[in-house]
Amino acid sequence: MNAADILQRLARTLAARKTADPQTSYVARLHHKGLNAILKKVAEEAAETLMAAKDGVREQVVYETADLWFHSLVLLAHLNIHPDEVLAELARREGTSGLEEKAARKEAS
Repeated sequence: MNAADILQRLARTLAARKTADPQTSYVARLHHKGLNAILKKVAEEAAETLMAAKDGVREQVVYETADLWFHSLVLLAHLNIHPDEVLAELARREGTSGLEEKAARKEAS
């Protein structure tokens, strides 16, 4: 299982679903409803992920995290942001202390 391949395939599918029939595609329905509906779904999935983590059931954490990632990818597709942009940002931060990265953000603002 190659995570990058999975992200690429999913990104292509989600982009294609933006123009699909909302009657036949859940993702198309979300896109059709607009940004606020997608944001609400991401928030809902984030809350469910947090609750699963609090409950400590590994399988449920994995399941809910998959939902959160999926809906986050729907959000990115809606905003015409490819997951590669997020991966590039993660790569940019790699090897940088979280404390250093936060301090750099404060200095820049």
